Amino acid sequence: MNFLYPGFLFVLLAVLIPVIIHLFNFRKFKKVYFSNVSFLKEVKEQNSSREKLKNLLILAARILAIVFLVLAFARPFINSNEDTNRSNGNIVSIYLDNSYSMDAVNKEGSLLDEAKRRAKEIVKSYQLNDRFQLLTNDFEGKHQRLLNPEEFVQAVDEVKISAANRNLQQVINRQQGVFTGAANRYAYVISDFQQNFAGKEAIKKDQATQLALVKISANELPNISVDSVWFLSPVHQPNISEKIIVRLKNFGNEEAKNVPLKLTINNQQKAIGSITVATGATAIDTLSYSGLGLGWQKGVLSIKDYPLTFDDELDFSFNVSANQQILSINGNKTAKYIEALYNADPYFKLTSVSENNINYSAFSNYSLIVLNGINQPSSGLAQGLKNYVNNGGTVVVFPSTTVDPTIYTSFLTTLNLPAVASLVTAPVKVAQIELKHSLFKDVFETLPRNMDLPLANRYFTYANNSRIAKEPLLQLPAGKTFLARYPIASGQVFLAATGLEEADGNLSKHPLFVPLMYKIAFESAKDQPLFYTIAKDNVITLPSVKLGANQSLKLIGDGFEVIPDVSHQNGKTLLYIADQIQKSGFYKVQKADSTLAVVAFNDNRAESNMKYDTQGELEEHFGTQKVHFIDAKKENISSAIAEKNNGTELWKLCLILSLIFIAAEILLVRFFLPQMHK
Repeated sequence: MNFLYPGFLFVLLAVLIPVIIHLFNFRKFKKVYFSNVSFLKEVKEQNSSREKLKNLLILAARILAIVFLVLAFARPFINSNEDTNRSNGNIVSIYLDNSYSMDAVNKEGSLLDEAKRRAKEIVKSYQLNDRFQLLTNDFEGKHQRLLNPEEFVQAVDEVKISAANRNLQQVINRQQGVFTGAANRYAYVISDFQQNFAGKEAIKKDQATQLALVKISANELPNISVDSVWFLSPVHQPNISEKIIVRLKNFGNEEAKNVPLKLTINNQQKAIGSITVATGATAIDTLSYSGLGLGWQKGVLSIKDYPLTFDDELDFSFNVSANQQILSINGNKTAKYIEALYNADPYFKLTSVSENNINYSAFSNYSLIVLNGINQPSSGLAQGLKNYVNNGGTVVVFPSTTVDPTIYTSFLTTLNLPAVASLVTAPVKVAQIELKHSLFKDVFETLPRNMDLPLANRYFTYANNSRIAKEPLLQLPAGKTFLARYPIASGQVFLAATGLEEADGNLSKHPLFVPLMYKIAFESAKDQPLFYTIAKDNVITLPSVKLGANQSLKLIGDGFEVIPDVSHQNGKTLLYIADQIQKSGFYKVQKADSTLAVVAFNDNRAESNMKYDTQGELEEHFGTQKVHFIDAKKENISSAIAEKNNGTELWKLCLILSLIFIAAEILLVRFFLPQMHK
């Protein structure tokens, strides 16, 4: 048995000495216990062993009551933690969950306020010379230093709800980073333990760290979240009607009926609607709008849902461009069909060059590159196109069927495309069109039974290669490729079996040619993401930006400004955004006074699921690792910590025994002492 106070023996002696003196003080002894000397003589004369026993029991009960009372204040315990050396001191790391879910309320008030109270209780359970770390979702640098109890309490009072989001493994790793030296290591995680917090993977901790999970009880709340938005069309043109898709998710246990939707762009209401979302499901709706001007647009999709509102709005941004840049690289003959096609629409800005006059460094300026009957595809062109495609570019290849097929074989294999197998000069008609492909969506109002498909007079056949991903669009008889899409890295290549000359067939004059090439051009438009998630590692990609010696790019929001890390790769300028953004909203990317882009940041929707892990579910994540669980609703924090750190405490038992002996003394005095005077 051990005692929490080293002066216990002195306290015990201070109580027992008066008792001993009391026993050996003859006058008091005879007055209190035997009344007088005559009574003592009478007892001796009567030789009443029964009366002696009663008196001794009274004395024993009184002594034992005092002894156990002293022991209760000394707080003895049975040590069950042999690894703890109290002489080394303690380092205590306390994680305080300040995510959006902790803004919910229970009978004790907000969950964050209760968590703050629990953190202070934990500190009070340790000694004044122990050191403490306060950790929140913000992972701030100031939270990496150790504090004394007073500093810790002050820091806890300053904690506020944050948009940052961490998982349990990240928190434990961060806590273990503060432990140094031979001090005893204690870690506490105070949270509501949303299901997404622990995740699905196994959690690991250092064996030397004594970890306790303090669960704050929360009520499961109904919640509807604006999960995502996207456009049907990848390009945005001024004054054109567009459609936007919105997806909502219901995290509650009841169906959400007629949830109101509102779309605003540049602070102007553009569309409204309503949607019903089934229990635990997602639902999508389509909103139409028009009348946008040129430039960057700030869109907000909002709903009305209570009591949780942080995920009721989704900010997104996009650019309405005046034109789309397309490059056509042509063989010896003029590219009249490509020029006639794209020059007919002012939205497309076509640049035509010959195969002998190519500026490879300018490829990144174009969303689409068309190879039109090139006779001598060089290795330099192949390498330039490979880099372009790997960085998200789109290439359409119409080969020249008048050259040796082996010339194209080397070129195509460099692009990770199938080699040319042979040249066929027998006329054949396209046998099949893949109407389910997104490229043909909205191309046909009605589908005729006997569709007129293009004719090929002269075409290449390509070798089958199962290692190359392929999406057939138009096929010749026997499954031979006429036009197919090949996804490569983050880009794509559309490879045709024939060229656009009249001798090759009628593809260039076929009614399918115009919508097909327009759709390819639209699909090639690579806009930035509609929105980013705050407190994550994000990369904003811009067209190449040239900076002077003293120039920098800035990210500017409402009362916020930061200079992100910048790098230039493959004709692009990349902005690296780590955890600098802590507030949802719109931010401008500026070079001096010029706005290069507008980006939107939103809160992490992982906090939207207001369902929580049970103790059993959390135990599964730790497996056989020793972890202590404290339910703040059912347990006293101080007692639970004392039992965890010190072992089995005996002060309650001592207090109970002291009360029992006091009661025994009262009973003995009341019922047996009067008999002594008969």
